Amino acid sequence: MRRILKWLAMLLGVVVVVALVVFGLAWKISEKGLARTYTSNDPPLAIPSDPQSLAQGAHLFVTHGCADCHGDKGAGKLVFDAGPVMRLVAPNITMGGRIKDMSADQIAAAIRNGVKPDGHSLVFMPVRDFHELSDVDTAALIAYVQSLPASNNDPGSNEIRPLGRVLYWLGNFPLVAAETVDHTPHSRGAPAVAVTAEYGKYLAQGCTGCHGQNFAGQHVPGTPPDFADSANLTPHENGLAKWTQADFMRAVREGKRPDGSALDPFMPWKAVGQMNDVELAAIWTYLRTLPPEPGKKKK
Repeated sequence: MRRILKWLAMLLGVVVVVALVVFGLAWKISEKGLARTYTSNDPPLAIPSDPQSLAQGAHLFVTHGCADCHGDKGAGKLVFDAGPVMRLVAPNITMGGRIKDMSADQIAAAIRNGVKPDGHSLVFMPVRDFHELSDVDTAALIAYVQSLPASNNDPGSNEIRPLGRVLYWLGNFPLVAAETVDHTPHSRGAPAVAVTAEYGKYLAQGCTGCHGQNFAGQHVPGTPPDFADSANLTPHENGLAKWTQADFMRAVREGKRPDGSALDPFMPWKAVGQMNDVELAAIWTYLRTLPPEPGKKKK
């Protein structure tokens, strides 16, 4: 019995040492990533002030998920607490908070490149969703954000926990937002507003953070293991092969699948559903052009 206990104690000691070594390496690598700096020199934006542009900015703020994370008034809030992974807080982005001393182009760099004014990366900002947002739309979004009532709310700070650092080390956690995109300076345009696959592709870029670059679904980065995987949006039998455009419109407007079951509550359908009919029809048109991908079959 003593021998068994001795071996168990030795085994436990080895496990503890290995865990400490792994965490130490993950900490070092993640801190190195967070310490890296980037330069964002996209052409300067002209920020509008006309009512139509502000209305477009408000529309983008809601439909592109800004309100879901930062709150409907931009004052910031706790987004999620994923246990050993991280505690994610969206900052106050009103003129009384994070952006009060930032220029419009610095705000654009944060939105599209994930770069802070000091050159360091934002944490877990979904920049790939926004990286190719057009100059006109980005300017409208910034104009709207700058028009929000100034708030002094302090929602707290992020906490990057041990498992989050290990997952980053393993390449399974987009902790350092700026390292996920190309920082080559360039202007961005947008396709004409129409029910076309081209315009739908432009709009659907905001879906890739959850549904993956191939839209075949994935375990949403940063969410706990028990969170449901995102849905397969490709025309595969595991995805939307049997759906109609009417089914798709109902899903994003009412949160219900063709069989009447509710979408996962993590899906921001209330935000996406505020897109207009042309926008949603364009996204549907684009999704039908995707190669059918099996993705991860739902249980």
